[in-house]
Amino acid sequence: MFGLDKKDTMLLLLVAALTALAPFLLNPFPEGSAMAQFNAGYPDLMQRFVIFGIFAIGFNILFGLTGYLSFGHAAFLGVGSYAAVWMFKLLSMNVLPAIVLAVVMSGIFALLIGYVSLRRSGIYFSILTLAFAQMMFALAYSVLTPITGGETGLQLALDDPRILDGAVAANGNIPVPGLFGMEMRDSVQLELGAWVFTFNFGYYFSALVMLISFYIAIRIFRSPFGMMLRAIKANQQRLNYTGLNTRPYTLAAFVISGMYAGLAGALMASMDPLAGAERMFWTASGEVVLMTILGGVGTLIGPILGAGAIKYMENIISKINSDILHSWFAFLPDGLEDLLVTLVYPFIGKGWHLTLGIIFMLVVIFLPGGLVEGGQRIARLFKSKKTDRSAPKPQIEPGE
Repeated sequence: MFGLDKKDTMLLLLVAALTALAPFLLNPFPEGSAMAQFNAGYPDLMQRFVIFGIFAIGFNILFGLTGYLSFGHAAFLGVGSYAAVWMFKLLSMNVLPAIVLAVVMSGIFALLIGYVSLRRSGIYFSILTLAFAQMMFALAYSVLTPITGGETGLQLALDDPRILDGAVAANGNIPVPGLFGMEMRDSVQLELGAWVFTFNFGYYFSALVMLISFYIAIRIFRSPFGMMLRAIKANQQRLNYTGLNTRPYTLAAFVISGMYAGLAGALMASMDPLAGAERMFWTASGEVVLMTILGGVGTLIGPILGAGAIKYMENIISKINSDILHSWFAFLPDGLEDLLVTLVYPFIGKGWHLTLGIIFMLVVIFLPGGLVEGGQRIARLFKSKKTDRSAPKPQIEPGE
């Protein structure tokens, strides 16, 4: 199906099913219950799951296949956001032209930066990409303020031309991004008993884009081009000795990866039409590195899992405060309750980075293949137990 083998088709269908059912899967606890704090099925967070999943998928094409570790990929995320917002200001609030411009602009910037950075490899390549990203951040933050909005960011205004669909909405306000009449913020709620499920148009549009991006990534991984990138990762020097010029392949991977980042930036601007220089800061580049390693470098679904895990912790675990902890442990004696709150509190709320660091350290030490390797180990464990149970017991022959 779709030119994929059976295994890849099943993986694509699995990702499609998970994204389609996300409003149900991410809201396992009823509204108003003590555990509702852990529900993640609201539109803003679900959009972040799929958008940063696209960002991580693209980064994995570069890092996972070629082994080139970029510390400056957030620059293309920012370029995509700025390009999308400018398209909203000048042409139309339709998200399709904004996405096209963002992908093209981020690809051009990736081509220029990659052409210079890929003259070096290893840590020198990483430092070059970091330097380029920080220069672009500084330009966006202070030098190119007429284009980027500087510290406050690039925002929409009533006096923007918006040539195709008008500068002002019917109610006199600034129009919002949409797709052929459907606004990205449009939502429908479904109440089933104590559960409330929200179906947001912006999320499902972003999820569809992520599925297309994931399909393209599968085709790249299984193509001769992908095999060449794996060969570069395995031993680039040996390939060079054979007379093969590997730079066009690495440059192509860098540009494709940058276009994925620009696509993610455009979707971020489509959900919230604001572009700021903070999206280009080095911490954003480090975040996508963590997502990819946590999920599984070089795997297909790993970056999506890593992006979901980190964004879940950032938006859910970080919001748990001492009052919530006290409500959880209220059934205990006061002294024990205070002790548990004191012990747990450093790992949640503002200290969620400490928990992320511990998880990342454990994954790197015990699961070098990331969450995907963990899932594979569990699957093999159950499979071996099932095999042991179904295997016929050896017959004991009587001694002569």
